[in-house]
Amino acid sequence: MTATPSITGFRLRVLLGIMLVVGAVTALALWSTQHKVTAEVQQQLQQAFQSEIAALHRAWEVRHAALVERSRSLARKPRIHAALEDNALDLLYPNAEDELRDLMEGGADHPLQALFYRFLDADGKVIAAPAGVDAGKLSSAQEAKLSLAKLPGTQQVGYLTREGGMAEIIAAPIISTDTHEVIASIVLGFKPFDLNGQSHGMQAGIWTSGQLFLPEASAEACTKLAALMKGVPTGSRCEVAIAGMPHLVFSQLLNPDSLFPAAYEVCVYSLAAAEGRRQQLRWQILSAGVLLLLGAGAASHLIAGRLAVPVERLAVDSACNVLQREEAEAALQQTSVELQRSMRFSADTSHQLKTPITVLRAGLEELQQQPGMTRLMREEIDELIFQTTKLASMIHDLLLLSRLDAGRLQLQMTDLDLTRFIDSLADDLSAVPGALDFEVAVEVARDVHILGEPRYLSMILQNLLENAWKYNVPHGVISISAHEHGDMLALRIGNTGPGIPAEAQDHVFDRFHRAAVGENVPGHGLGLNIARELALLHGGDLRLLRSAEGWTEFEVSFRLANPLVSA
Repeated sequence: MTATPSITGFRLRVLLGIMLVVGAVTALALWSTQHKVTAEVQQQLQQAFQSEIAALHRAWEVRHAALVERSRSLARKPRIHAALEDNALDLLYPNAEDELRDLMEGGADHPLQALFYRFLDADGKVIAAPAGVDAGKLSSAQEAKLSLAKLPGTQQVGYLTREGGMAEIIAAPIISTDTHEVIASIVLGFKPFDLNGQSHGMQAGIWTSGQLFLPEASAEACTKLAALMKGVPTGSRCEVAIAGMPHLVFSQLLNPDSLFPAAYEVCVYSLAAAEGRRQQLRWQILSAGVLLLLGAGAASHLIAGRLAVPVERLAVDSACNVLQREEAEAALQQTSVELQRSMRFSADTSHQLKTPITVLRAGLEELQQQPGMTRLMREEIDELIFQTTKLASMIHDLLLLSRLDAGRLQLQMTDLDLTRFIDSLADDLSAVPGALDFEVAVEVARDVHILGEPRYLSMILQNLLENAWKYNVPHGVISISAHEHGDMLALRIGNTGPGIPAEAQDHVFDRFHRAAVGENVPGHGLGLNIARELALLHGGDLRLLRSAEGWTEFEVSFRLANPLVSA
């Protein structure tokens, strides 16, 4: 069979569709894998950074504890203590030189070897070391940076830039043994903890007062990182390009709540390995995508070939279906037109019959009042008037049904007192001749309000009560009760009587249907159908609860006007 242009186009569309899907899946896999690898690397770097910072802090804590204890022991030394309390400052440094000799002259690997020490007076100013005392080399500008705005009551940590690198400084208070007040402070300078010696591929340094000390980094990196740190908040991370390679930068505040200038630990991680891994994965995924596209292209030809035959048959069937659908739509349109015409005919006929029936009844009533009429003639005229009344009622019901079927009946829902309606209808029922033989039992709470239209609500309830009266037995009972279910109210109307036959119960709401039990009861079989349609229009329903020998009960439901207040 020769492929038609439509089948060829179908094959081409299948091929392009498969290739687009595979391409989209490949791109999504590439992006997802790259994003995942980047997130994993960053998470690993963050964990490594935090573990190394935690190790640094533990080392700091050990060293600070030793220094605090040493400071306390120095403050207890009689010679240093006497020099401070007696204001003999000329003896302070000579006495301290003897007391701190082991601290200043320890080995290079000694964890507590000090680079320098100075004392602060009661105002936080540096007490200069006299000539000849080895208190560590500091220039005048560097000594000035050791001064504080006030004498600290607790240990203070800071960092000082000096020849040869950065120094970590610790200021420990010296407390008087007499007044227990801080009278001075000793400031000790140490080499900062070497984080680079414990890290793996990480460069670490200290940034303070606008200067960055990063021994293993180039001058370009130090300049770029120093400018970057001015706008980066503490505890954050960012990515920066150094020498054309991406790096991840972390920062951490080292001396919170210190009187010395804030200092930050700056850790720089190279992302070269992660970038290489991303490039490798990208090429692997692209290669797999190309192979997948080639395989998809070959598979699409096979799939299109297999689909061509059913698609061609489907095209023929589709043309037949289109023709059948057009015929069905035309028949449906004709049926709809005929239905609308029938509804209009019913409504127009019912409307046109109202006037002659009214004229006929008026003429019969006038004829009945003419003189010379015998009793038999008057009885026959009464029967004719009764039949015109039934005919007028049937015409009214047909008009109402036509409006319901056409959807032209609109309700103006208002808040209605159901109790008032039931009392009024019960009074009307008691006024019917012969109704005094019935017992009407009403179990409806006071002030029950529902949503409805008074005219049609009365029609529903009146129809149910009239049926309960017409199909009752002498000295029978009519029961009216109401029960609330959420935002709905269920009104039940039951009566004694022979009951509705089982085979007729499913058709009790059909139009013009009358069970055998009601053959001798006036009516035309439209009342229950109209009542149910009106109940549905009110947002409720009407149903036959049960009907057996001796008892029949209907239930009609309405929406409560205010269910919370009613509850």
